[in-house]
Amino acid sequence: MTTLPASAITLRDARSHGVRKDQVYRMLETGELERIGRGVFVRPGVIDPAFAALVAASLLQPRATLCLTSALVYHGLSDAVPDMCDIALPRRTRFPAGFKHVAWHRFDIATFEVGRIRLESDPEIPLFGYSAERTLVDHFRLAHREGADVANTALKRWLRAPGHHAASLLAIAAHFPPVLPRLRWTLEVLT
Repeated sequence: MTTLPASAITLRDARSHGVRKDQVYRMLETGELERIGRGVFVRPGVIDPAFAALVAASLLQPRATLCLTSALVYHGLSDAVPDMCDIALPRRTRFPAGFKHVAWHRFDIATFEVGRIRLESDPEIPLFGYSAERTLVDHFRLAHREGADVANTALKRWLRAPGHHAASLLAIAAHFPPVLPRLRWTLEVLT
């Protein structure tokens, strides 16, 4: 039996550890591995299925970041069951091919790192997502695509949780000036 050094691996990583491509595909056929993206494989039952697409994307593009509805769900601000995992990459970054259940998003390079945090997940593979505050700002910023009702409902939940203050949300929103008036108005109505 061939052993791999991590719970998830790319073909390139497998080769660097002395595991040939045909061995990886044999492991796939026998069920020792599952394919989660083009050229990305995991050991069954090791990775939380909610993070599988993000793990695969992160192995191929380390700046892959959980965003929008998927990030709302991660932060407990939505009960949605998304059929696609929302993942952002900086503009001018090529999206990895072969992902069936990923909705790719391009975010501005100048603000890409604003509110980007490391998620608590598999310690072997660093996964990143946007903070609850950045995710709320993005939903207000993209309300024309994501729906204003989704943003308002998530904001209400966020405000009810202990330790959340409008000032921290507005600090993130300051990086996105066009959204500030709408967000301030909504905060005034809700508080």
